[in-house]
Amino acid sequence: MNNFLAIDTSNEYLTVIAQKGGRAETVFEPDGAMQHSVRLMDAVETALSRAGLAPRECDFFAAVTGPGSFTGIRIGISAVKGFCAALGKPALGVTTFQTLAYNAEAKALAVVPAGRGGFYACGFAPDGRVLLDACTVGEEELRALAREYAVYSYAELPVPRRRSDPAAGLLAAARAAREGDFGEIGALYVKKSQAEREREERARLSGTRTGARP
Repeated sequence: MNNFLAIDTSNEYLTVIAQKGGRAETVFEPDGAMQHSVRLMDAVETALSRAGLAPRECDFFAAVTGPGSFTGIRIGISAVKGFCAALGKPALGVTTFQTLAYNAEAKALAVVPAGRGGFYACGFAPDGRVLLDACTVGEEELRALAREYAVYSYAELPVPRRRSDPAAGLLAAARAAREGDFGEIGALYVKKSQAEREREERARLSGTRTGARP
């Protein structure tokens, strides 16, 4: 399956990749100012034109499913679902974590800023197996994980990290797709880590006790 269109609107950058016959054309905007709904279709047309690829020639369509901006994620997924429905082609979902840790040679922790001092994280083995399920962590827990994993991210972090190229990661994931990877796609919702849940529970219980005092 050499022909495809892949879209990433999950974060502040915008990526659209059109590949025909093994030759890929990439449109990457590092700072889309969260204007994905305005910029996406122009980027799609540009990438398709450069690749000489018509939508009907695509073997599949891919979208990054998150984590990241919920609104941005929905825009990319909706676009891909529209193409798939109109043309009867399969859909491929790619996580933001996959686009960040695509070239890791050791244990890798893919990290995405989650706002309010939190971070989305997922740990991978060198062969791509998931070692740490996707979760939300605070800075303290991120620092602890950084002692165990090499950290990969597109963004600045409070720990040392290796800067990822999310466009190259999306291309690698799309090219590596196998038959069993295709199917219904939807936004990725990331749960809080066990440590964060325990901290929140302790804070809740402490507040309850404090509120119960006369």
